[in-house]
Amino acid sequence: MDTPAHALDATEARGLDKLLGFTVTHADGEGVRGTLDISEIHHQPFGITHGGVYCALAESAASISAYCWLQETGIGGSAVGANNSTDFLRPVAGGVLSVSTTPIHRGRRQQLWQVDMTDADGKLVAQSRVRLQNIEMPTA
Repeated sequence: MDTPAHALDATEARGLDKLLGFTVTHADGEGVRGTLDISEIHHQPFGITHGGVYCALAESAASISAYCWLQETGIGGSAVGANNSTDFLRPVAGGVLSVSTTPIHRGRRQQLWQVDMTDADGKLVAQSRVRLQNIEMPTA
């Protein structure tokens, strides 16, 4: 039997997050904090982090934030990405990337989260806005 969605540990890496190596260190309805150790597996052909990595991190971090907020408010369900707009500000080839989310809007139907990704020096390297649709969890 599958684990009910409400019982999921939001900090446990699964799927693409696990493959990328994204570690969530804090997750609640006010936001997520996490890290990713950038290595060659995250690079595009020119030796810097692939833009898709930033997009994937943003989608996951915002989704986890949205999910936590839905559980904490008693609304329940989950949230799925409806739009992901990511700006790449500074190239990164290695080191620890820090990821944090901030709520912009949280409503009954949709949520909007800002995701900041910074390098080891605290410099902003990418920033995303992720809009999510709140949905009921599928049964079974």
